[in-house]
Amino acid sequence: MIIYEFPLNERIRTLLRLEDLYERITHFIDRGTSDDHHAALGVLFEILEVAGRADLKADMLQEMERQKRLLSALRNNPEISEDALDAVLDEIEHANDELLAISGKVGQHLRDNEWLMGIKQRACIPGGTCEFDLPSYHYWLQQDVTLRRNYLKAWLGPLLPIHEGLTIVLKLLRESGKTHHYTAQHGNFQQMQGGRMAQMLRISLDDKLPCIPEISANKYALNIRFIAANYAARSTLFDQDVPFDLTFCSL
Repeated sequence: MIIYEFPLNERIRTLLRLEDLYERITHFIDRGTSDDHHAALGVLFEILEVAGRADLKADMLQEMERQKRLLSALRNNPEISEDALDAVLDEIEHANDELLAISGKVGQHLRDNEWLMGIKQRACIPGGTCEFDLPSYHYWLQQDVTLRRNYLKAWLGPLLPIHEGLTIVLKLLRESGKTHHYTAQHGNFQQMQGGRMAQMLRISLDDKLPCIPEISANKYALNIRFIAANYAARSTLFDQDVPFDLTFCSL
């Protein structure tokens, strides 16, 4: 199955973007070539841009506090495992404390590093990080892999509380949904929402189906069109019945 996730508000969109960036930077840091670590540094700059939003930290703290209250209310519910509940609450509490420990603007330690900001400025130019443009960066890329990895982890470290917080929020969001099975007749599916508005939709498709979902949604209606997976021609409707699973996720 292929799972497609569609955020329906800007806050969830930002968290999903950051989740993808953190996964990529971890992948590139763990690998060992200079090209991998060059790619990791590029992703670090992307994380800095997205995580540096003034309201992101406050939004995450507010959401985790809300989830803590909701989950705490489940105590003494015979259908809820107390141990599992305590584990989730401990995770939220730890992530909350780590976020609160971030002083000043998120990523300020990177902005204060003139060497890194010089590379970031050149990275915006196509081919701008060539060795003749940034000889000191070229020197760094030729250093031992362990030294480069330690630097990357040190630069990423103060940004990890953001990752810990968004991981908890997205986990709770994904687990909140109920999954239903539908069939899109001739590639089209519509459902009236009746005022209900999810924060994220998850669509699961058989990976053998050569089509891609396109979604438009508001509190009144949900429309899904399945587009033929054609990489050369214009987009066309996949004019066959498409069975799929749909999950509405909302915190």
